Amino acid sequence: MKILVLNAGSSSLKYRLFENEKKVAGGIVERIGEKGGVKDHTEALAMAEKRLKESGAVLSFASLDAVGHRVVHGGEKFTGPAVVDEALIETLKGLIPLAPLHNPANIEGIVTMRKIAPHVPQVAVFDTAFHQSMPKEAFLYAIPLEMYRRYRIRRYGFHGTSHCYVAKEAAKLLQRPLGELNIITLHIGNGASACAIEGGRSIDTSMGFTPLEGLVMGTRCGDLDPEIPIFLQERGVDAAELLNKESGLKGLCGRSDMREVERLAAEGDKDAVTALELFARRIRKYIGAYAALLGRVDAVVFTAGIGENSSKVRESACRGLERFGIELDSDKNLEHRTVISTERSAVKLLVIPTDEELEIARQTGALLSDDRL
Repeated sequence: MKILVLNAGSSSLKYRLFENEKKVAGGIVERIGEKGGVKDHTEALAMAEKRLKESGAVLSFASLDAVGHRVVHGGEKFTGPAVVDEALIETLKGLIPLAPLHNPANIEGIVTMRKIAPHVPQVAVFDTAFHQSMPKEAFLYAIPLEMYRRYRIRRYGFHGTSHCYVAKEAAKLLQRPLGELNIITLHIGNGASACAIEGGRSIDTSMGFTPLEGLVMGTRCGDLDPEIPIFLQERGVDAAELLNKESGLKGLCGRSDMREVERLAAEGDKDAVTALELFARRIRKYIGAYAALLGRVDAVVFTAGIGENSSKVRESACRGLERFGIELDSDKNLEHRTVISTERSAVKLLVIPTDEELEIARQTGALLSDDRL
């Protein structure tokens, strides 16, 4: 089964082609809608099709078995992948206020692809869907219920496709059914989130109504007193711009790339040292909180750019957690092994590269196979 996975952004189009879950080809078209770049998503998809045809990967998009689309926000409507039709597109348009920077581009990619290959089945896979299993006490905020009922203000969570993928991979590594495991997954990149997974179901996650809440990130602040944005706005500061684009690691030490932060910290830059400690401390705090919620933790999984590559962050995040049965093996960690816990550690510490595109392809194939039975 040949499945093309598309991630349509406002100015870029990422694509990967899978055949029977094996990556065949992939690439990215950038500068969509920019001067000197490609005109729109129609032109971007035509460029992607041309590249794939020239490589011999496909005859045309019309020859595909399916297309899987990454969609950032599915609201409360979608608890899993869904086959694309006109009703789904209209529902996604209604969700644009919840993800104004992402959903419009996701929709444009879907609509354009349907025009190019109208007979190819297409599936939307949502970043938020995995977290729809959270109980009310996890997703509600302690504000008047009318705000939830009227505006759907609640915790949605993001990175769900990644959390879902690495949890499944962890179960394979542990050679145990996912339904028997309690896992804390840590997707730590420029954007970062933690997730408590009980028996394969998300019961809590650090990102909230938007991707701003939770862990410290490259340019996002994560958790903070909700009075702060009001305080800033009253003094003429654009709080949305500041907290989303000028905060996090960048706000603390002037660098948003963890590699640069670690380099500066090693050179003795005090702000970078503080940024690194604050970053890891927040992760450690969430590990402890989710251990309390889960009661028993079988594994903690590090994934995404920083989680997969920074032994320093992993070491700092696990420091002092021995009382929770978490013991890091320093040598294994420095060697970037898959299992970085000691032999006696009650909790397995795992480093698992995420593959959101593969998870989208798997969910797309599974849904269409079920639909055709």
